[in-house]
Amino acid sequence: MKFLGNVIATVVGIFVFIMLFFFGVILIGAIFGGDDKVSVKNDSVIELDLKQINNDYAGKYKDPWVTVFSDKKSVGLTDVINAIEAAETDDNIKGISILNDESSLGLAQYKDLRNALESFKKSGKFVWAYANTYSQKEYYLNSVANVVYLNPAGDLDFKGLSSEVMFFKDFQEKSGIHMEVIRHGKYKSAVEPFLENKMSDANREQVTALLNSIWSTVCSDISKSRNIPVDKLNEIANGLLARTPQMAKTQHLVDIVAYEDVYHNAIKKALKVKDDEDYNKISILDYTQNNVTTALTNVATDQIAIIYAQGEIAGGEGDVNVIGEGSMRRSLQEARKNEDVKAIVLRIDSPGGSALTSDLIWREIEVTKKVKPVIVSMGNYAASGGYYIACNANKIFAESNTITGSIGVFGVLPNFTPLANKLGINTEQVKTHENSANYSPFVPVDEKFKAFTLEGVEQIYKTFVTHVAEGRKMTFAQVDSIAQGRVWSGSEALKIGLVDKIGGLNDAIAEAAKIAKIKDYSTQNYPEYEKTFGDLMGNLPFAQSKEAFIKEEIGEENYMLIEQVKRFQRQKGVQAMMPFGINIK
Repeated sequence: MKFLGNVIATVVGIFVFIMLFFFGVILIGAIFGGDDKVSVKNDSVIELDLKQINNDYAGKYKDPWVTVFSDKKSVGLTDVINAIEAAETDDNIKGISILNDESSLGLAQYKDLRNALESFKKSGKFVWAYANTYSQKEYYLNSVANVVYLNPAGDLDFKGLSSEVMFFKDFQEKSGIHMEVIRHGKYKSAVEPFLENKMSDANREQVTALLNSIWSTVCSDISKSRNIPVDKLNEIANGLLARTPQMAKTQHLVDIVAYEDVYHNAIKKALKVKDDEDYNKISILDYTQNNVTTALTNVATDQIAIIYAQGEIAGGEGDVNVIGEGSMRRSLQEARKNEDVKAIVLRIDSPGGSALTSDLIWREIEVTKKVKPVIVSMGNYAASGGYYIACNANKIFAESNTITGSIGVFGVLPNFTPLANKLGINTEQVKTHENSANYSPFVPVDEKFKAFTLEGVEQIYKTFVTHVAEGRKMTFAQVDSIAQGRVWSGSEALKIGLVDKIGGLNDAIAEAAKIAKIKDYSTQNYPEYEKTFGDLMGNLPFAQSKEAFIKEEIGEENYMLIEQVKRFQRQKGVQAMMPFGINIK
């Protein structure tokens, strides 16, 4: 036994040594590995590849070890837009090339990015675009370019917007898995997929209005960039008149049909580079990272805090993809107590989530705005719980194609009783008091439990509408008439009083400075997440992302379906959530 113990001790010692050596090498490399800065050469062109840009804010961490081992190239869209603004006056940068760009960013984020590229063009520098194929969303961004190229064997998708909703009524009956729905009386669309087999007229009306409003913004922007009347663009979309490269050129959606080498040769010619030489390029990630680390620090004492709220709303700390109570409340408290911070901009990109967490964040904003102004900037979504945490701000900005509103609450409880009966499983409960048993998915829903839960849903809805009415200076009846879970575009929300102005993050920052009466200021990003070193281990280079692996094996659309099921399983308590997942195509 002693021999076996010595062997085990030796093995454990070797393992510990290897691990210490491994992390020691990584740490030494991180600290002494040299400067990762990429130099910007004369006459350079920025290649705008956004594949690795997923959020407005890439996040920062309180734990220095996490910072050391995190991806140094991790930047957010806000950093990219700031870098493009810096490139306007950078003598080394001559233009921007949008090359085969694919991105998971939303239309409202693209709107912000388009504005930055429009400003860049006004500096006298060029923006050119090339793609083998253009999806409709990518074309919306690329259409801002001075010259748009398309591969002769490629295609351009330009047909208008669509959205689809899956209905599960028959599936529930066939599978025996039933969703118990508890909702506010008129709030239909949120849970319609579990109650019906088709879309109601009211739901179809609101989705149609939303898509038409968003399409109007897309069309208007493309019309200005390409000098094509909106009516003509709608005619092209209706008839699929740009479905081939040559047709797209005939309709003036693209300028040149050619292969990529022709595109690069044209850039060489514009830069006066010899045919046998290459022109200088720098990726947007490298240029943005350089801008973040080398930009002149604004020494202004006054600050505007930008607090990013992105993802679903849930309890806990949260991270760059989840709006957590911990990081949000801490950020608001820190900004509120910091005497240098004169105003706060809350950047929201969220479809909603936990009603309780939304209310806790709402309360922290209510306390904060008594000390200093709070301005909201809405991104792709600020719906349901996302609007809940926005409604009491001093001013609310949204892009015209932001999805917002969805003022409503609901509860969905999975019940497996029919399935259990099919399998011959019977569940019985023993309890000391009439209502002492918790909800069980294997027992038919007790009508008293349903009534008590509905009472809670109704109370939260009333609280939600009251908060909106007070924040927006409207009556309860006025808010109730535009609530009931209906979603609105930013331009529609402006008309009905849910937002104050159409504009992006920079517009909201300017408004915050105006209200705070400051002219010279710097910005400070929040939150700083309390992420531990252990949390980071899954992101090491040798640890393949399980999400990426599953997507590769079963496909993107099947993965999204699984995530939708998982999302319902994670939801606890009453939800202030968008009525359905909107995937605009």
